[in-house]
Amino acid sequence: MKLQISESQNIEFKQSWKDEYIKWISAFGNSDGGKLYIGVDDEGEIIGIENAKKLLEDIPNKIRDILGIMVDVNLKISEDKEYLEIITDKYPYPISYKGSYHYRSGSSTQELKGAALDKFLLSRQGKKWDGVPVPYFGFDDLDPFAFKLFREKASKKKRIDIEFLKENDEVLIDKLHLIDGDYLKRAATLLFAKEPQKYVTGSSIKIGYFKSNSDLVYQDVIEGNLFEQVDKTMELIFTKYLKALITYEGVQRVESFPVSELAFREALTNAVVHKDYGSQHTIQISVYDDKLLMWNAGDLPPHWTIETLLQKHSSEPHNPAIAYPFFLAGYIESWGRGIEKIIEESKKFNGVTPQFRWQNGLWVEFYFNKVGDKVGDKVGEILTENQVKILKKIALNPKISANELSGIVGISSRKIEENIKKLKDQGLLQRIGSAKGGHWEVLQ
Repeated sequence: MKLQISESQNIEFKQSWKDEYIKWISAFGNSDGGKLYIGVDDEGEIIGIENAKKLLEDIPNKIRDILGIMVDVNLKISEDKEYLEIITDKYPYPISYKGSYHYRSGSSTQELKGAALDKFLLSRQGKKWDGVPVPYFGFDDLDPFAFKLFREKASKKKRIDIEFLKENDEVLIDKLHLIDGDYLKRAATLLFAKEPQKYVTGSSIKIGYFKSNSDLVYQDVIEGNLFEQVDKTMELIFTKYLKALITYEGVQRVESFPVSELAFREALTNAVVHKDYGSQHTIQISVYDDKLLMWNAGDLPPHWTIETLLQKHSSEPHNPAIAYPFFLAGYIESWGRGIEKIIEESKKFNGVTPQFRWQNGLWVEFYFNKVGDKVGDKVGEILTENQVKILKKIALNPKISANELSGIVGISSRKIEENIKKLKDQGLLQRIGSAKGGHWEVLQ
């Protein structure tokens, strides 16, 4: 006979008993509880066991001695075949199996290590990573400029009573719930410390420009408090890393970037807010000629997939590392709402839908329209800095000579002529009259 259930997060089948399966019991206790069936094969077929009655007595005693917990062990009979059902409840405190901790993930049992173990142990104490007090970190280590930034941004969002923002820094820290007894919490280091990276490894943003996956051309590392990181990253991305497509309305230069600034800021803010800072990994932004990729470490809630994430529209954020102040500043939205806004702003900007995938964290991928696509047809070719200078000078003085342009722009007369030819070919410049008596005209 076959059981009408299958292996899952909370169900495990074993054909016979081995004492090492006590590890599975500990994992159930550390997760959401579960049932272990002995005498059942992987397909759920009941094959039975011969020593069921002896195990019925031995197993509870072994589990109690090794794990220090009590479980229900029930004898089941099906078509004259005996098998056991071991029921484990979820425990409010960590359960150690021979000095290590295990957890159920999907239908597998995994040992918790490093940052995952830290997070698990904290959760069993009713704490989150950001709420842990930090020794040797006091008010003298806080940056007045960070408080200034916070007040400006919170005031702009208009989601905090203005009287609240008038409080001094120490009172503000207390009202933001960033104090635990005599200590400031980790969240305070990220938001207001003079040197946040001194206290939280990996609390920075790394940007790189790549010609290929293995060809890094240049990079920047953005440090400082989280308010500064968002502002500095926005500035660098749109002044150094992304090439703007350029056109002119008369003599007015118009720049059009391949990524919506509003969509990118939303993606960046979500990454900063929802990042798992206990992972010690930096947020990584990789820029290529045809795409921009952003990755940040984090965990999906249990049983979620990326599809679930895309459909969620809850107003309660998942595991924000800095919940209190960013919520008050009006930054936090759920992953679902944040993704919805990224897609909406990007499609409104250039018709492109960003892509999302989950691989040890969330990837947000912006792919660029190419010249010749819908956007490329509208905005024209990319102009160099020298070509922009040439157009500006000609607009101011249509009779300016190549030699004069050479002295102003700082390149040879031959290079001036080459650039003028390219501008003419692009339909941005034309010559009216003869070479000596005529003049230049900048076209729309």
